[in-house]
Amino acid sequence: MNNGLRNDWTVQEIQDIYNMPLLKLVYRAATIHREYNDIAEVQVCTLLSIKTGGCTEDCAYCPQAARYHTGVKVHALMQKSEVLSYAQKAKEAGSTRFCMGAAWREVRDNRDFDRVLDMVKGVNEMGMEVCCTLGMLTETQAQKLADAGLYAYNHNLDTSSGYYEAIITTRTYDERLQTLDNVRKAGVSVCCGGIIGLGETHEDRIGMLHTLSTMPQHPESVPVNALVRVKGTPLENNPKVDIWDMVRMIATARILMPKSMVRLSAGRAEMSVAEQAWCFMAGANSIFAGDKLLTTPNPAFDEDNAMFQMLGLKPRVAFKEEKKVAEEEIMSIVNS
Repeated sequence: MNNGLRNDWTVQEIQDIYNMPLLKLVYRAATIHREYNDIAEVQVCTLLSIKTGGCTEDCAYCPQAARYHTGVKVHALMQKSEVLSYAQKAKEAGSTRFCMGAAWREVRDNRDFDRVLDMVKGVNEMGMEVCCTLGMLTETQAQKLADAGLYAYNHNLDTSSGYYEAIITTRTYDERLQTLDNVRKAGVSVCCGGIIGLGETHEDRIGMLHTLSTMPQHPESVPVNALVRVKGTPLENNPKVDIWDMVRMIATARILMPKSMVRLSAGRAEMSVAEQAWCFMAGANSIFAGDKLLTTPNPAFDEDNAMFQMLGLKPRVAFKEEKKVAEEEIMSIVNS
């Protein structure tokens, strides 16, 4: 435990928090959020699919799996110049983190990976926090990404360890945890969360939050995704996720991991501004901006800007924690 943060939550404690009356839960989460974060500040991230479709995995929710007929066209790895052009537009629109996603099962040591390393260097030089989600990584590959300037790596757990095999059979939960461990060892910040609406129980959601909140170091970023039901995937007929389930997940995540960025991720396109406001009140302080999340719809930049103005929110600056540490070091030198 450090700074009042806990990594020893029990399943029963999390269950008690998760099952609190909703208004009481949101009030508690909002109070903790205010203690640890600037509640008016939201990290704005942009996600670009740099290699689309044709994935060999069988993730039941994913339109990019080659075995499902979803209408997603396969696109080879994008050119660096095109990626940097997207990153520049995202930066001008207010994004401070740029995430590049490739529909790979795992990273292979080949020319494509070398090209991604070059893209990471390019985005980093633009003064943006650069993130990647490329599938499984070895320790050596994670270190190469770190050396290129990677700031964060996204690798979601998706759901609880108990429900995982109902959603994915082509890789194990332990393999996901190993990739996260490799990322952490390389000194890259961890972005890891999951999806609700996969057909899981409330106990599964609590189980996933238990895994995240008892990691030796909480993920710096925790995306909470509502399933986007895509025609052609096995989950296309699942019911729409209830907004209050999203609020409950975000609030619980905020209480368990007070300093993490809790990201209101996939599913925002189906939410009203009022519903999103509840999520921000419950402790969400990060969103994906731009009209697409890999291959699924997302609110446009101008819609988000209007919402920020209405709710009195502002984009978080890039590298905020690093700037804060540097300022503290300078002040300690000045005062010594």
